[in-house]
Amino acid sequence: MKAATMVLDPKDGLPVEQTVRVKEPATSDLLNLAVKAHGGLDRWNKVKAIKVAASITGAIWFVKGKGDFLKNVVLTAETRSERLTVDFPGQDKRAVFEPSRIVMETVDGTLIEARDNPEKSFEGQRRETPWDNIHVAYFVGEALWTYLNTPFLYTRAGFTTEEISSIQVEGETWRRLKVTFPDNVKSHSKVQISCFGPDGLLRRHDYTVDILGGATGLNYASDYRDVDGIIVPTKRRVYAYEGDYQLVKEPLLVAIDMGEITLL
Repeated sequence: MKAATMVLDPKDGLPVEQTVRVKEPATSDLLNLAVKAHGGLDRWNKVKAIKVAASITGAIWFVKGKGDFLKNVVLTAETRSERLTVDFPGQDKRAVFEPSRIVMETVDGTLIEARDNPEKSFEGQRRETPWDNIHVAYFVGEALWTYLNTPFLYTRAGFTTEEISSIQVEGETWRRLKVTFPDNVKSHSKVQISCFGPDGLLRRHDYTVDILGGATGLNYASDYRDVDGIIVPTKRRVYAYEGDYQLVKEPLLVAIDMGEITLL
């Protein structure tokens, strides 16, 4: 990248414009590779929301007393604002997630219950503390909104990225992007790491979860599908990790399996 700067001419002391080469941030290459591999920013910028039929299961829900609560849901994640809707087919209810407020309502919009500043309700909880419906809606909202908008989310204003050392996993080199989220975006934690394969596709998403007391997560993404030009991982498996990202194989904390996907 080139930039113009003013310097003094050594011959006469008058200011002259000089073009200097400014080094591009090393991270831009990896982020650009990832965005292009997942369909490109031009295509993504035409998408207002992504709608997914999904089954979300795993050990965490039983620990929290919610078992198969999310076994059959339809998620709609907006792309231009942090908002996610969870519909429960056949149950005449939906949850609407926004960082500052969770609403549970009927399909026709009749209010069932709501909670302002929902993140605060997790304070003081322990691993075994049971969750109510709004706790679940908040967790799913901050999680799935992030997942469904990755990696395009990282190009938005306020996000900062840095490529850190790559890792070898089963004979494949994964390049890693350290992402710092802005304060106005709610997600698992402020700093997260996305691991991309040689093809630029997301292989794993590493983080801790603030509302679970810093619980660790290795979120493996696979079974990619081309959905009208956007490449989406339709299978995610989340496990805990110890130390330097050492996988803890049991239990499987969260399993996400996606069926029909529609870009809106």
